[in-house]
Amino acid sequence: MNLWLGEILVTDALGETWQQQARVAVLADKLRAKAFGITPENVDEAIEKRSQLLKSVLPAFSQFCQTTLQIEPKEMLQVLWDLWLPLGIKLASQRQQLKSPLIQGILGGQGTGKTTMSKVLSLILNQLGYQALSLSLDDLYKTYSDRLVLTQQDPRLIWRGPPGTHDVDLGLDVLDQIRQSQSSVMVPRFDKSAYKGAGDRTTPEMVTGVDIVLFEGWFVGVRPINADIFDTAPPPIVTDEDKTFARDLNHRLHDYLPLWERLDSLILLYPTDYRCSLEWRKQAEQQMIAAGKSGMSNSEIEQFVNYFWRSLHPELFIKPLVKDATVVDLVIEIHADRSFGEVYCDRT
Repeated sequence: MNLWLGEILVTDALGETWQQQARVAVLADKLRAKAFGITPENVDEAIEKRSQLLKSVLPAFSQFCQTTLQIEPKEMLQVLWDLWLPLGIKLASQRQQLKSPLIQGILGGQGTGKTTMSKVLSLILNQLGYQALSLSLDDLYKTYSDRLVLTQQDPRLIWRGPPGTHDVDLGLDVLDQIRQSQSSVMVPRFDKSAYKGAGDRTTPEMVTGVDIVLFEGWFVGVRPINADIFDTAPPPIVTDEDKTFARDLNHRLHDYLPLWERLDSLILLYPTDYRCSLEWRKQAEQQMIAAGKSGMSNSEIEQFVNYFWRSLHPELFIKPLVKDATVVDLVIEIHADRSFGEVYCDRT
């Protein structure tokens, strides 16, 4: 943690030396500064606003780190300062300009931290006077019985998750009700543990006064691509059956386009190497097993992850979005050690 960041926490105002260090640090990363609208002209105002917000959110953030993440808050302070606080301020500004509920999409694969980020942003937005609702693509899964029928129709859909296993109309209904600022909205929720892990809908949540929806998922905002690309697709799309499966699920993405049209903005959590998700999944399963819970073996994990890479391969569907400013509004790079890399709205 930088010394001037510690200074913010223990004093009401930064001294001139610390202020200068903070100013230099915030402006040093030009891409990130541009993404968050920070310029030499407004940097002092931005630091002051971020400093006050840091102090106000710190109690709730510290509790979240200790109880949910089970790590010391000081280990996450730099990320809070560099990324989550300015992102929360940016979303609040977008909501204010929109003058109606903001639908913010968050696209991120396995282990990218989209759920954690949504929870932290909710804490920050609450301090800024906005009520945020976390909604996962998982919450829109079809019911257990409907997915049984789906599997009978298409035995290739052996796991929930790929395009076709969600109730798109349900998602449209929820987002439209929130957009129309209806007084109360029933938000679907999904219990992954039901039916021995197959999962099913659980009691919906009644919400009121939603200002910002943080709509996250592993293919939120992903568009169909040219089917010819699958002729020379990367592994594990190898056999003719693999290519047919990939083409069919690519076609199913068309059904999700009306849902993506409801997004006001899309953030992409982008691993610099998509294969990291396999290692992250193995780490997560090992932690579950160490905690006495059931978990998959490494071979089962590889089979599971390869299944999803065959359905929507990150190299084909996610990588092109990094350079597509018409779809993605903010890219947050993630390294193999889960640290954050570059943050940018475009590289120009």
